[in-house]
Amino acid sequence: MLQLVRLFDELPDGFDDLVAEASGEGVRNMGLLAEDWAKGARFQDDGEAILVAFLAGELAGVGALSVEPESSEPARRLRRFYIRPAMRRRGVATALASALIHEGFDSVGLLTVNARASEAAAPFWEAQGFAADASGPWTHVMRRSF
Repeated sequence: MLQLVRLFDELPDGFDDLVAEASGEGVRNMGLLAEDWAKGARFQDDGEAILVAFLAGELAGVGALSVEPESSEPARRLRRFYIRPAMRRRGVATALASALIHEGFDSVGLLTVNARASEAAAPFWEAQGFAADASGPWTHVMRRSF
């Protein structure tokens, strides 16, 4: 069973292993998340969230939503997104992305994402409905359809 949980006070058990796996793949965003968390960043301000995914009780991935400061209109950025290799191709990434997308669109009409972390990132985000866009520090955007 897949479970998505919002984080508030502590990173989940097994997060260090997730950081090591990401680092081993050349993905720095989980290390950055750990550093930011240690400095007090909790993704708890208005328009922010951090969700972790558990599959059959095991930590499967993480994703966050924050205010996009570089946009000329109100926007949110999906960030710090990573799914453990052993948990891929099981619907975890899609469920986590969908939850963050829905939460973002609750308050704004524009979402951004930076898909430079890995070769698989851009095709994944495009499959979620994002379109390539180089007008800001992001690589892709999605607009809410009314």
